[in-house]
Formats: sequence, structure tokens, C-alpha cells
Amino acid sequence: MAKTSNVARATEGRLRIAVDIGGTFTDMAAFDEVTGKLLFGKALSTHGELVKGIQATIDSANLDWRDGHLFLHGSTIAINTLLERNGANTALLITEGFRDIYEIGRVNRPDAYNLFFNKHQPLVRRSLRYEVAERLRADGSTHKPLDEAAVRELARELRGNNVEAVAVLLLHSYRNPAHEQRVKAILQEEMPGAFICASHELSQEYREFERVSTAVANAYVGPRVSAYLGELEAHLSGKGFNGDFYIVQSTGGLFPVEHAKVGCVRMLESGPAAGVIGAQAICAQLGMGDAIAFDMGGTTAKAGVISKGRPLTTGSALIGGYERALPIQIPMMDIHEVGTGGGSIARMETGNALRVGPQSAGSMPGPVAYGRGGKEPTVTDANLLLGRLDKDHFLGGELKLDLDACQRQMAERIAGPLGLDATEAADGILRIAVTQMSHAVKAVTTERGLDAGSFTMVVYGGAGPLHASAIAREIGIRRVLIPYAPGYFSAYGMLFSDLRYDYVRSVFRKLNEVSFDEIEAAYQSMEDEGRAALAQSGVKADGIVIERAADMRYVGQEHAVTVDLPMAFFADRDRASIKQQFDELHKVRYGTSAPKEPADLVSLRVTVLGTMKKPPKHSVEKGETTPDPLAVRAVKSVYFRATGWAETPVFIRDRLLTGNEIVGPALIEEHASTTVVQPGDSLRVDELGNLQIAIGSDRA
Repeated sequence: MAKTSNVARATEGRLRIAVDIGGTFTDMAAFDEVTGKLLFGKALSTHGELVKGIQATIDSANLDWRDGHLFLHGSTIAINTLLERNGANTALLITEGFRDIYEIGRVNRPDAYNLFFNKHQPLVRRSLRYEVAERLRADGSTHKPLDEAAVRELARELRGNNVEAVAVLLLHSYRNPAHEQRVKAILQEEMPGAFICASHELSQEYREFERVSTAVANAYVGPRVSAYLGELEAHLSGKGFNGDFYIVQSTGGLFPVEHAKVGCVRMLESGPAAGVIGAQAICAQLGMGDAIAFDMGGTTAKAGVISKGRPLTTGSALIGGYERALPIQIPMMDIHEVGTGGGSIARMETGNALRVGPQSAGSMPGPVAYGRGGKEPTVTDANLLLGRLDKDHFLGGELKLDLDACQRQMAERIAGPLGLDATEAADGILRIAVTQMSHAVKAVTTERGLDAGSFTMVVYGGAGPLHASAIAREIGIRRVLIPYAPGYFSAYGMLFSDLRYDYVRSVFRKLNEVSFDEIEAAYQSMEDEGRAALAQSGVKADGIVIERAADMRYVGQEHAVTVDLPMAFFADRDRASIKQQFDELHKVRYGTSAPKEPADLVSLRVTVLGTMKKPPKHSVEKGETTPDPLAVRAVKSVYFRATGWAETPVFIRDRLLTGNEIVGPALIEEHASTTVVQPGDSLRVDELGNLQIAIGSDRA
């Protein structure tokens, strides 16, 4: 690793470093708060040795940890542990008589006539679910006292069964956590070293199935995630890093690593959430209120929405797909994910059907083109065969791609069985991948009552710009924006994250009857808790921002929607405006509303933000309408469905200037990504260096 001089040591603590670990690549973005410069690094993810991949990104940018004062980190370790089912040997302690609610769940059946439907599989087998003698009433009062002696006996039994983690769910603990707190204390006394999680620490909302699922998921991933974070802390300390270490939450906000070790489940979607925060920053810089944030990496594609300048969030999510999903009841970015990325494997299945993903070649062995032992063609290989990637200029030429191997494997495994040539097979793979990725965008727009065609799609990730135009055409989106450094964008987005604490309390009050004094007291209690957490964080924030919301429903409904509520509504005690805000959101979400019907307040929500200094806008020098001829690296043959093979100019993005305009077909190359401008598209470079693409009507 490169070391800096003693003179440079005088500026110690000037860097804010962010690292995002993806399924294929690990990305690093650093902001020098003295010079204002941005620095980037990328390396293949080292699964099993994640810290090694992080260090490789630092080395690739020639940085020294001793120059850092803040380290921000997002990782897929928590979500992968859940999806791959390789977490800790976990037990569940639950109120007497409710042993099986975790397995019974909500009896969701999305397809009533599917004979092969399988419901969710619990993370804890039934033999490790134990009943606890106690019971609270719905108002939090005690119906049956806790049998502490029985809990101690259970703890000794768990210790004998080599249980590594324990989740505790006692009924109505969101009203009164006393019994859960005592059970956790006993378990910690009797099982030193075990990971113990009580449900009230993560969720103070009603719905016992969602709360138990959240607590179990946290316990299940806890030992692995906390061990990893401890290993990373030790590595940073060994490299001389003396700054603060923060984890990106699924909301896109930051929280201290000490909190992350306890609430591991809060970092399930840390990387994708950071990308949405980055897209929000782009929107703010351009004065753009609405956008779709679309991220395509090596393993998955994700989509989120910025509406009226704010990312859409949710109070819960289903992890693992709707049919077999396990609910997680914590605030998080409203993101939909599909298993399609650059490394997604194309294979023939029963009936000679071509399938793409969700299996991924990852970083090892990786796509066939990487020359690391991969034999099955992937989306990346298809792009190489169609001329959209260059075998000698991938990652700036650092990774040479094997075109001959791609042609052989495509012919043998895909083209031959389908009776096609390699070009047709590669085009077919991309068409399937694009259709699958469009579902992610539709899930966060059309299915939420939003018109996707009215949004600008901000596209990033190493593979996103390759497919941006095709996905936009599939959905009917007319405007696409490729931001600065799209291949590092999730890490870059972390540099715009703020310290964040979210709180929620279930209240169950009719809006037209509730006391504003009662509501204000509940909000103030959560806000005070958030301010105290910020004060304890040790990081000096530029300011504090408090946001209020409420989960609301019409009287008689089962499920609620989360409504953002301005502070002025409470200062003016304005019930009518609160109700109107709910009616309008319900109309958008479900296509109908009932302004004359009464509404319930189900839960109150507070977000407390400690705002942090943001990197400056990236600006680009003004140029002419026609790009400088030196911006063209080459002219090469590229395949488009509308035109066939076409001679296509390849532009170097770093040489494009503000005001430059390009008419497709064209390729725009940069170190970690390539943008495809299809025939019929037109591109303009804006003052911040973003590539703004007007999508044509031709399908290419």
C-alpha cells in the first residue's frame, strides 16, 4: 500500500471514505474535504475475505487509511446471509401458546391456483422454538407474570444445544418491553457470547408475525455480521485509521458501527439505498423533483423512486420474493430488486427455453470473458459479443476480456441448441434481461400508482448504462440520465448520506377524536430520543432535521399507508389537512379515495437527521455542440436490433464537455462503465457532466 509523506500527514483526517461491497465488484469513493477532490477505486469482490477486497479498492486509488476521518460502509453480507440461509444456529423464545405464529405467518397465497406453491420457510426450526410463561395485555398491563426461573432453565438447555443466537418475541412488547428486557438480561447472564435480540429493540409496532420475523432475521445474521464488522474494525485500526466508522442503513442514513453490530438487519439494503441517496443528490443539483433510480451491477438490478425531491420509503419489506418471503418490519428505502446483472448466467432449461439469471457468475469465476474459469455465458459476455464492450478497454484496460472464449461457449451452450448464430443468441439474452429488469422499475412506479413515463430514469452501476436505453424503451420512459462516475455510484451516494435515526410508535386513534396534545407528546418523545442519539454519535453534524409521518387507513381497513406530514399541520392543529394529505396519497396508491370517510392513525413515525457536509457539485468545462475529434477513441462495429451491425463511434467520457451533443448510435466509455446510445437516441452533456439522453422511438 502506498504511504504518504510526513508533509501529507499534516492534513491527517481530511478524507471521507465510502466503500460498497457488491456481488461482483467492491467500489470505493473518497471525498477530500481539504481540496474538494473526489477519488475512486474498484476491485473484484473477495467473497469469504471481504476485508481483502476493501483494501484492494484503497490500494487501487493509492490512498492511506491514516488520512481518513470518516469511513462509511455498505455491504451485502446481511442480505446474502438471509438469502443463502447460512446464518447462525438460532433459537426463538415466544409467549406461551404462540409457538407457531412464525411458521403460520399471514397465509399469503399470491396465486390461488398454483399447485406448486410453497410458503415461506422459517429461519428457526420448530425444535428450537420455545414458549415462555408470561402474558401482557394489549394495553401493556400484566396478565401473567414472567416465570424467570423457567427462562433460566431454557437458557441452560439452549447452551447445551450449541445455540449461537436467540430471538425473543413476547406479545405486546411494543407497548411494554419490561418482560422482553428481563428475558434478554437472563439470557445474557446464562449464555455469555451468544447473540441475543429482543423484538422491541428493532420494532415498536404491532403485528406479532412481522415483529417475530424481524427479530429472528436479526438474530440469524447477527453473529456473522457482527464478526465481520469487528474484523473490519481491527483491520482499519491496524492500518492507522483513527476516525469514525459508520454503516449505511437500509434507509440510506448512517449509524455507528456499534449500533450496526446489534441491529444488523438495518443494513440489509445498505448499498442500494445509498445509490438512491446519490440519485436524490443529482435531482437536487438539477432542480429535478421526480426520478427513478436504477442500479444494475454484476449480480442484481434495483430500482427506487424519488418523488417531489424525496426518496420513497416503506415501514416494512418482504425479503426473498413475495411467495416465500420473510417480512422485515423496519424503515427502509422502497426498493425492488430482480436477480439480473452483468454476471447473470444464461442457460437452456426444459423444453429448450432460454433463461437468464437469477444465478450469477459473481466475481469467481465471473463471466466467461474474465478468463477466471467461467464456462456459462452471461449478460456481460453477450455485450462483449455484440461489440458493446471492448476486450482491450474493460476497466480502463486493467482487465483483458477473452472474446474467443465467449464465442465458443455461446455457440456451444446457447446458440447451437437454439439453432441460432452467436449474435442472435447474445441479442436474445439481452432482450430477456431487459424485460426482467423492467419489472423492477414497474414495481416501484406502475404498481405504486405512478406513471413511469413521466419520470427521468437515473441509471448507474457498472452494467446499468449499457442497458439504460433498452430498459427505457421497454417501459415508455423518454428521458435517461447517466451521472458522473456511474460505476462507483452507490459508494459515491454514501458521501451524501446523513446520520439518521428512525422511530415509530403504534397508537390506534381515530383522527377526528385524537388529542393533539397526545400526538405531540408521542412525537416529542421520539424526537428527543433521536436528538440524544445524535449527541452520542460523536460526529459533528451541520444541523438537525426532523421529519414526521403517520401510518393511516380508513376506519374498517386492515392495512395502512405512510403519509408524510409537515410540522405546520401540528402547529395549527389542522386535522383537515392531515386527512386531505392521506386522501390524496390513497388516491395515487390505489386509484380511489374516500374524503367523506373517517380515518385512523395507526402509527406515528419520526426521522431525525444529522445533516453532514456534502461533496461539491462536479462541474465540466463548457464546450461546443460538436465534441472535439480527440474525444473519439475509435469507430467499431456494434450490433443493434434495429440496424444490425453498424459502424459506431466510441467516445471517451472524460473528454466530453458541457454542451456536447451526440446522436446515436454511439458508445461512451469510462473507467468502470460504458453507455450505449442507441440509434434514434440523442445525448447532451449538461453542466455537471451528466449524460442526458432523449430516448428515440426505434427499438434497438
